[in-house]
Amino acid sequence: MSAQGAGAYFGIGEVLAQLQGEFPDISVSKIRFLESEGLIQPARSPSKYRQFGPGDVERLRFILTAQRDQYLPLRVIKDQLDARERPGPRGLASEPARPPGRPMLSRRELIDAAGIDETYLTELEDFGLVRRSGRQYGPDALTAAKVIVALGRYGVQARHLRVVRASAERETSLIEQVVAPMLQQRSAGSRDRAGQTAREIAALSLQLHAALVGDALAEAGFAGPGFAEVGFAEADRAEAGRAEVGRSDSRRAETRFGEQGVGRAGA
Repeated sequence: MSAQGAGAYFGIGEVLAQLQGEFPDISVSKIRFLESEGLIQPARSPSKYRQFGPGDVERLRFILTAQRDQYLPLRVIKDQLDARERPGPRGLASEPARPPGRPMLSRRELIDAAGIDETYLTELEDFGLVRRSGRQYGPDALTAAKVIVALGRYGVQARHLRVVRASAERETSLIEQVVAPMLQQRSAGSRDRAGQTAREIAALSLQLHAALVGDALAEAGFAGPGFAEVGFAEADRAEAGRAEVGRSDSRRAETRFGEQGVGRAGA
């Protein structure tokens, strides 16, 4: 286990640095695969980067050792991990470490706040659109659920959004690769610099994504200038436009009625 405090957490690059000496074949893709199979559940930062606590690192070490030395299938390894995590002196920490002050929601709180039901939340989790941090959900999970509900009003279903999730995973992978050398420096302030760099790259990536989508829609004749700044405000403007059209129609009708009344009076 790491010598750092129990409240410490590591990025995926730091986890690789800790384990590669003992397990040379470990890679980012393998860690993600183990996560997708439910063997590990690292927490997520507000920017959605994986955050591994000491217990997560120990769990990974157990999995990799069982695969290398005993050739056990993942299902058996998962059963052994579950047994180790039951209450007892040898149990592992079942909850991953989280950044202090990060508000978390229970499953019921997320369902109520997002206005969805249990079945729909399970569907979103199955598609990888809403993720847990241990047994709870962070604010990003709630935001994702609310946005997906809003998209559903336009007929967009959860299965349609798998491409969005895949794109986010690729962008995150790129950011992790860029900042990984900074995390491995182990110098004072390297973690802060890596975090700042990651946030800056993420912000630029989001701007680029919005610009590319806006350009594609403009080329198709569906969007005008400033698409990237539209967002949900577009729906508000459309609603305001419809209301103004209704008021204009009403004024025209009143004018016609007045003119007809004047005509009849003159006759």
